[in-house]
Amino acid sequence: MPPLTSLHLRHLLRHYHLSSPPPPTTFSLCFTPTHLPKTPALPFRLSQRPFSSSQTLNPNNAESPDPAIAQSLSTEISRDPNTDPLSISERLQLSFSHLTKNNALTPSLVLQTLKLSPDAGRTVIGFHHWLIKDSNFEQSDESLAIFVDYFGRRKDFKASHDLLVEGKSVAGVKCFESMIDRLVRAGRTTQVIGFFERMERDYGFKRDKKSLTFVVQKLCENGYASYAEKMVKNLANEIFPDDGICDLLIKGWCVDGKLEEAKRLAGEMYRGGFEIGTMAFNAMLDCVCKLCREKDPFRLESEVEKVLMEMDIRGVPRNVETFNVLISNLCKVRRTEDAMKLYSRIGEWGCCPDETTFLVLIRSLYQAARVGEGDEMIDRMKSAGYGDKLDTKAYYGFLKILCGIERLEHAMSVFEMMKADGCKPGIKTYDLLMGKWCAHNRLDKANVLYNEALSNGVTVTPKEYRVDKKFMKKPKAVKKEKKRETLPEKMARKRRRLKQIRLSFVKKPKKGMRRAL
Repeated sequence: MPPLTSLHLRHLLRHYHLSSPPPPTTFSLCFTPTHLPKTPALPFRLSQRPFSSSQTLNPNNAESPDPAIAQSLSTEISRDPNTDPLSISERLQLSFSHLTKNNALTPSLVLQTLKLSPDAGRTVIGFHHWLIKDSNFEQSDESLAIFVDYFGRRKDFKASHDLLVEGKSVAGVKCFESMIDRLVRAGRTTQVIGFFERMERDYGFKRDKKSLTFVVQKLCENGYASYAEKMVKNLANEIFPDDGICDLLIKGWCVDGKLEEAKRLAGEMYRGGFEIGTMAFNAMLDCVCKLCREKDPFRLESEVEKVLMEMDIRGVPRNVETFNVLISNLCKVRRTEDAMKLYSRIGEWGCCPDETTFLVLIRSLYQAARVGEGDEMIDRMKSAGYGDKLDTKAYYGFLKILCGIERLEHAMSVFEMMKADGCKPGIKTYDLLMGKWCAHNRLDKANVLYNEALSNGVTVTPKEYRVDKKFMKKPKAVKKEKKRETLPEKMARKRRRLKQIRLSFVKKPKKGMRRAL
């Protein structure tokens, strides 16, 4: 074996340093209520924001990656490439060759590494080349879509294009969906249309009704209904639209808030022999409610009745989403009682409430300070079989509302309910409750929560919280003792008082004396 050079030794030492776990850190609690104005502290950063909201990996197909390995890879690819003469592929091969032998390079590890490297930039291309050179790493549509989505998030669509061209043999539905999703979210509508026109020639993606439906759906969800409608009409001779695509177009116009355009398109659909589905009517119903809330809330009921009457005339059945739209908009204008009456009548149309119905009503009841009914609605939600939808995010929303209306004691009972249901509170939940108790000048309650967070492994950073003026302890007024006057002070006070009395009886000049003057 040839002797190691200084360059090899440096990389091996760096790899050993990155792989070693960091020393444990401990925190001590010292809540400091202050009455002086403080600079608002920044919110806790739980983790790097994931670069994809749609990329999900099946946990049954791959084991969860080692966080230490992902962090080491992220540190290596995030380094400045100008500081080392070797390329990123060579550096990774030199420092992480053991991963290729152990088959540790999985799509889940790649996804976790890129989550931790939001600012790596084009260096990620070298990381991708190192992966595909490994004989044990099998490049797939799923792994390539992770890189396409990463560069799409950075709006580096040239890099995404190059990756799709290189991986044309493995690129599939996931790569197509990632590219379309990122182009639309970046506002590149013309590029979306151009991509769809040439994707079969350049990338090998199949142009069919399914792919067109996905593009139309993404454009309409993000407020580009005009581009979607023009695209569908231009491709009508090649891919004839169906009822689902037409419903998506109507929904897109409603998302834009353009109700007249949605009605115009609905009229064209009826004249063309299409049938409008429940989804399109629900979108128009939501658009009507939104416009009434903004312009004239008193017209809400009359305008809603027109849409519901149109549904009945056309024979379009109502579903639970129809009631969810109505209940949500009633709750937004603080008409909780009307929303509850509508909830009690859902069964008359053969519908059953779903998790959205329950969550909206629970939040509205808590907002209206009807906390007892809110707890009952939580029990109903569990009885209906939607208890698994009461996750940490849902409970955090309830706690935020209860803290906002100053119902801290009830917020603590909901907090206990949250833990009883198996939901583990995070940093944001503990910080919310501790901040509220400190604002109420109850440091004992805040300290209990802090110690509980540490015992559960939740690292909450101690900081200063501002105490509300309403809950400050007012200082006791010091009683002034009456000082006994001396004789000269008493005489002087009497002379001042007699002078005031004498000046208050000044005679006014008579009218005759004024004329003489």
